[in-house]
Amino acid sequence: MRYALVYGALSGVVIMVIMITGIVLSPHGGFFSSAWFGYLVMLVALTFVFVGVKRYRDVERGGVIKFWPALAVGLSIAVVAGIAYALVWEVYLAMTNYVFMDNYIAGIARHMKAEGASVQAVAAKMAELEPYRVYYRNPLLRLPMTFMEMFPVGLLVALVSAGLLRNPRVLPAPR
Repeated sequence: MRYALVYGALSGVVIMVIMITGIVLSPHGGFFSSAWFGYLVMLVALTFVFVGVKRYRDVERGGVIKFWPALAVGLSIAVVAGIAYALVWEVYLAMTNYVFMDNYIAGIARHMKAEGASVQAVAAKMAELEPYRVYYRNPLLRLPMTFMEMFPVGLLVALVSAGLLRNPRVLPAPR
């Protein structure tokens, strides 16, 4: 549990610091607020899953671990990282007066207009997105949705980490 808390919290904090910095530096769109950048940051920060599983294998298990225990440690780190991510996102939303979804939808409208979309097409898209604005206002719906933005990436990293680190010859424990 200690490994999950330490490495999961580190991962969650790194993700949110970088993502919030990117949002602040690029408030009207651009690379720093793109989905690609977000998932790249998650993947990089979730290297703490690999580091945590390796540390657990080397310190607690004498340099040897089987796939399932490694996966359990990796998943526990990913869960803590996802919870940290969701909680820090809630703090960010509170600090910005919960305008994220409004700004996101307005950005879609600006992008559509810049590409020459008709007034009717923009209005139709805005009507389509309105339920998401309402949905996002409810923290009981928003928190699990935010968690699920990150957890699949953590699951993938945990699977790869467990697969690699079950082999004691991969980055062997120091003697």
